[in-house]
Amino acid sequence: MPLSCGQLPRPPLPTWQHGGVTSATHSSLFPRVPESADAVLDGLDPEQREVALALHGPVCVLAGAGTGKTRAITHRIAYGVRAGILQPTTVLAVTFTNRAAGEMRGRLRQLGAAGVQARTFHSAALRQLQYFWPKAVGGDLPRLVERKVQLVAEAAARCRIRLDRNELRDVTSEIEWAKVTQTVPADYPAVVAKTQRDAPRDPAEISQIYAMYEQLKRDRSVIDFEDVLLLTVAILQDRHDIADHVRRQYQHFVVDEYQDVSPLQQRLLDLWLGDRDSLCVVGDAGQTIYSFTGATPDHLLNFRTRHPNATVVKLVRDYRSTPQVVHLANGVLGQARGRAAEHRLELVSQREQGPEPAYTEYADEPAEAEGTARRISDLIAAGVPAGEIAVLYRVNSQSEVYEQALSDAGVPYQLRGAERFFERAEVREAGVALRGAARAGGNDSLLDDAEGLPSQVRAVLSTKGWTTEPPAGSGAVRDRWESLAALVRLAEDFEQAKPGATLSDLVAELDERAAAQHAPTVQGVTLASLHSAKGLEWDAVFLVGLTEGMMPITYAKTDEQIEEERRLLYVGVTRARFHLSLSWSLSRSPGSRGGRRPSRFLNGLRPGSAAPGGGRGAAGTGGIGGGGIERPAVAKRRRRGPALCRVCGKTLTDAGEMKLMRCEDCPSDMDEGLYERLRDWRAEQAKEIGQPAYCVFTDKTLMAIAESVPASDGELARISGVGVRKLDRFGAAVLAICAGQEPDDELGGADEEV
Repeated sequence: MPLSCGQLPRPPLPTWQHGGVTSATHSSLFPRVPESADAVLDGLDPEQREVALALHGPVCVLAGAGTGKTRAITHRIAYGVRAGILQPTTVLAVTFTNRAAGEMRGRLRQLGAAGVQARTFHSAALRQLQYFWPKAVGGDLPRLVERKVQLVAEAAARCRIRLDRNELRDVTSEIEWAKVTQTVPADYPAVVAKTQRDAPRDPAEISQIYAMYEQLKRDRSVIDFEDVLLLTVAILQDRHDIADHVRRQYQHFVVDEYQDVSPLQQRLLDLWLGDRDSLCVVGDAGQTIYSFTGATPDHLLNFRTRHPNATVVKLVRDYRSTPQVVHLANGVLGQARGRAAEHRLELVSQREQGPEPAYTEYADEPAEAEGTARRISDLIAAGVPAGEIAVLYRVNSQSEVYEQALSDAGVPYQLRGAERFFERAEVREAGVALRGAARAGGNDSLLDDAEGLPSQVRAVLSTKGWTTEPPAGSGAVRDRWESLAALVRLAEDFEQAKPGATLSDLVAELDERAAAQHAPTVQGVTLASLHSAKGLEWDAVFLVGLTEGMMPITYAKTDEQIEEERRLLYVGVTRARFHLSLSWSLSRSPGSRGGRRPSRFLNGLRPGSAAPGGGRGAAGTGGIGGGGIERPAVAKRRRRGPALCRVCGKTLTDAGEMKLMRCEDCPSDMDEGLYERLRDWRAEQAKEIGQPAYCVFTDKTLMAIAESVPASDGELARISGVGVRKLDRFGAAVLAICAGQEPDDELGGADEEV
């Protein structure tokens, strides 16, 4: 029977019913190294096993989301190495992100295939460029430019072309696209016209900026990230001796996410291969979402044409998601058009039944964020770890309102794309402390009463801020604790997998993980764009902001661009293992006219909607509590008039201006003394509850309070950033300060449980 959204997922089946196949997800962090080559094949399903055994000639693996593609290709490499068919130092596996490469290295190490190179295209090319540059060109390799945007800004200025911040970012991305598609500045306008590309500025102007950018790099002897690939290609093309050297080193290639290769990356791969065909590619045309960077699925779709004798294996058994999630994912791609859609994979879930996807309509964006935060709080209360929940949106600018809502709800979160785990200051400090304790051994007084590895780690990390209970709320203090808690959990898993392991053993494991960027899990709700969520998965996923103009994005005009937006939604849906929530809001701000419409991609899928070809969406695919679209009553009660500037009367749309209730340029009548008193009070509150100051009130909210000087709960509640929870918690103290009184400690609520 389907479960409600508040229920916990059942444990995954230990084996696959038709052959003892283990799930591709939720595997042990420290599995035993297989005893033999044949043992490497244990636990693979028939198709994954076919991939692992296909060690000769070209191989094309068409792998749907959640079908265990990384599992299949890492077991393929490991089986070849353990069977003596492949020498580990002659294998090069390439993928597209450092995280994916790190995960691949970690898995290969666990399978007994250490020594295999797993890198991104850029990382592999950079190593080769650094090694061969002195021989091919002479001298040291030019340094990599640190901030490309600054150089593009200077190039634009020299061309006397003014770019605002958004245009500067877009033009920089356009130059990157031109380079990976091997388009030189002079040819750029013609290529844009031929491909009907939607350029962010006049193509002639971009051509000018692009040419000046290249000139500035030459003048300063610097190269950019794209030059790494271009220069490696140039050296391999011009120097046959160097190309032969590389081909002697690497004789077998594996390319993950092959649908995302650019023409330049394909050219580099061809040069690495030479006239050989020991190549295994893995991809899914239905997950092509990076065409704006030059990626194209054509190389995947044309693979069998280029390699008529290729072995082709399809992976469609989905071990990640419930039948309900898989059904929706298939429905999203079922309406797709174009060449990629002709090669779509129909997924078949291998998991038990779960809850139906939930569809929720809200009156405005703040209501959507607050509703999402409430549901996340409910899931956490029901036992779903915060680290197994994600909120995914189309563009990064959507994150702010969700950060605020989660903070207000006391839910810890982390932004995807933040610094790498092992580069965090607290993790580096913890590593130093653990290494010191390991060297001291029994002479470290910290370890006197600690028995067993986890207890020793807890004792050492308690000096760095780890406590048995997490600090309240979110922010820097909670982030630091979460990092240290991840190390404690890692020690617990390590000791369970390797009884008797010492602190020195754990330090060695951490060093290997740091080298491979194989980070442990940090507990906190993930906020991420749909693009950055590619390759990740969670127990519960909230897809938010699904309105026309955002999904598909407003600048997606052509049929091809629209189809890529559909694939982006498909990627988002397939990130969910068990719980899936889809939501949209009818307006941007409270009180605005609700003229928005749900995404066209949900037509025929959400309850009561008409399918593109006619008919209605199935009522059985509804939301929580009996199906259908939820329209929270609270969202309707919160309707207010449009936010107007209290100085000039203009309608406000910017979130910061709405907090201040005035245009940024309009004169401020803020009471500076009141603002300083509020800041002092906020600092005390933040210190007492162990949260950063902005979790009490942001600077903009304090400015708005100091400008309007509210005298009642109603006046304070009208200020954006003062929700019901904060009004109850801090309202009396804030009103007392505004009235010139000293806030009563009992009114401040600092001792309340967050």
